[in-house]
Amino acid sequence: MPQPALASEPSTTVPGAVHRTVDVPGGRIHLLEQGTGPLVLLIHGFPETSYSWRHQLPALAAAGYRAVAVDVRGYGRSFAPGPVEAYRMTALVGDSVGVVHALGEETATVVGHDWGSSIAANCALLRPDMFTAVGLLSVPYAPWNPMRPTDAFARIGGSEEFYVSYFQRPGRAEAEIDPDVRGWLAGFYTSLSGGTTPPPGTDSPFFVPEGAQMRDRFTRGPLPGWLTEADLDVYGAEFERTGLTGALNRYRNVDRDWEDLAAWDGARLTSPALFIGGALDSSTTWMADVIAAHSTTLPGLVSSHILEGCGHWIQQERAAEVNDLLTKWLHTARP
Repeated sequence: MPQPALASEPSTTVPGAVHRTVDVPGGRIHLLEQGTGPLVLLIHGFPETSYSWRHQLPALAAAGYRAVAVDVRGYGRSFAPGPVEAYRMTALVGDSVGVVHALGEETATVVGHDWGSSIAANCALLRPDMFTAVGLLSVPYAPWNPMRPTDAFARIGGSEEFYVSYFQRPGRAEAEIDPDVRGWLAGFYTSLSGGTTPPPGTDSPFFVPEGAQMRDRFTRGPLPGWLTEADLDVYGAEFERTGLTGALNRYRNVDRDWEDLAAWDGARLTSPALFIGGALDSSTTWMADVIAAHSTTLPGLVSSHILEGCGHWIQQERAAEVNDLLTKWLHTARP
């Protein structure tokens, strides 16, 4: 299919990449693009933007791929609808389909991190004709579960509130974050990074005591090695401009997702797949049983890796290692 001419401008933050904004049903999605070849769609998590793939874009382009990192709806320069329900999983899968079409392509490999991993998995699950291979970073594939998510989260933490439950009420987390967006991001990134996570036996920032704030338990001190002050400036400027409501609305749709996707109860994800997790990432340790079940739930799994000493921000913490694993897998999954 011939590719349409799309207006673009060079990126000032990711050398060699270009900015584009494309139309999808209901709105517009901003993306960073670099390279030519088979399309690889990169989907970020919370609280990140397309900038989180700054190390992967040039590496994938050099390996012969058309690497495209999107700002998920509600983030960065992409559209941010008002209703909470506009951020349900099926809508985000629809955005990904719309981006592929807007770029003049028919198929893509989809790679996601954190919430982006869940979006990528559902892209491959719901549209295997378009998303022919799937890479999952930090968050493994977990099939639909018969327990309502908010009921499950409410049982975690005892007298303290699990962070997903804390994020449910519109405006509450925003009231904590908005007075110092950059500082909140710095604390969140640092607390989930390898080498700067809270030491074992200390209070976890994932659990919020009554009357407290999530940031009360963030790690204090220098930024982790992967995050420069300039990087934090990029993230801070974007979220100070947009706020985090669009990002937080992803958490506020977990029950809607559960209802929307009930027909896929127990569905296996059969596309050629890659999983990379960090050994110090709570997503890896809490979901160890889910990862162990991949031989059944993710039968297309080509390779699976746990990076020692690595935290949650895997493609930024271990850029060279992740780039090597990604490109080797891509050459196998999508020659």
